[in-house]
Amino acid sequence: MMKILIVSLLKRKVTPEIPAARPRVIYEIANGLVKKGHQVSLLGTADSNIPGVKIIPVIEKGFVETLGFENPFYAETAYLVKLAKKIEEIGNNFDIIHNHTYPEFINLLIAKNIKTPIVSTIHAQAFPEYDEVLSLFPECYHISISEAHKKLFKKAKIFRVVYNGVDTNTYSYQEKKDDYLLWLGRLSKAKSPDGSFMDPKGIKWAIKLSEETNSRLLMSGNIEDMKFFDQDVKPHLSNKIQWVGPLSSELVLTKPEVAKLMQNAKAYLMPINWYEPFGLVMAEAMSCGTPVIGFDRGAVKELIVDGKTGFVVSPESGIEGLKTALSKIDQIKPQDCRDHTVKYFSTETMVNNYEKTYLKILKQRQS
Repeated sequence: MMKILIVSLLKRKVTPEIPAARPRVIYEIANGLVKKGHQVSLLGTADSNIPGVKIIPVIEKGFVETLGFENPFYAETAYLVKLAKKIEEIGNNFDIIHNHTYPEFINLLIAKNIKTPIVSTIHAQAFPEYDEVLSLFPECYHISISEAHKKLFKKAKIFRVVYNGVDTNTYSYQEKKDDYLLWLGRLSKAKSPDGSFMDPKGIKWAIKLSEETNSRLLMSGNIEDMKFFDQDVKPHLSNKIQWVGPLSSELVLTKPEVAKLMQNAKAYLMPINWYEPFGLVMAEAMSCGTPVIGFDRGAVKELIVDGKTGFVVSPESGIEGLKTALSKIDQIKPQDCRDHTVKYFSTETMVNNYEKTYLKILKQRQS
């Protein structure tokens, strides 16, 4: 049995029902480690709740729920420094510290002041400044979430790759499908130099595919900038192309609601325009027995087995590539999608891989 401190994000709470990606992964890791008999504590928001896990609070509620900071940048960085100092204060009471804070690097400032090793999962997309700052902490064990993600870090030393895992019980198998395509994601506020919305998650491609193939399309997600929705999504809505759930800057659909959408979809669309570090939604869809069509960017080809659990499409082939993939979607067996996810991307697999990582580090330290 290990004593493990999981350091959470302060942006959001971690609870069984939270839909955002990073808290979901933290929840599954903590929950899985408890089931394996480890003693787990979580440093984060007071309203976090994981059965069997001791919550050590740094702030009452997450930043997204805390209203009225006069100076948000100062207030949020103040809490992040407080979090790091708390790790320094209590860190030596644990065998392993697993860092997931948003951003990860502030906590690493205290790594040299404690004996306990810090395992730090890199959740965000790589970019030069991020790579540079992580490289300043060679004493920490940086974990990447895919091989594609790992390759982007040129300066930071990556200890190993551990894939994220999804709850295959919630995202349960269903063989029979409806006739709609599904897209879920974030309508990012980021803009290109010409003023158009960047669309990292590729909703415009999903809409174009639906219109050009006369397919039903259901979409949902969080809208960071309402202008994006009003300008690029709303004009295309019809009885065939529909938005599910309320329009909100936060994810509103519950995990069971998302699972139901995925279980019934003919195909899940992942026509991304950015370098996806992992892509939980792909694993969730395949766990439901639903094939995925995605552009070959980031970790897409690590999750989809081309021709067996969906199709990996060359971005250069654009809409024609997506159409070709969709025309062959009936060749994919739902059971193959499910089996692939259970083997490689289940929470059990993820937790086992982290447990092995902790033990390997502790063994290295002893020798």
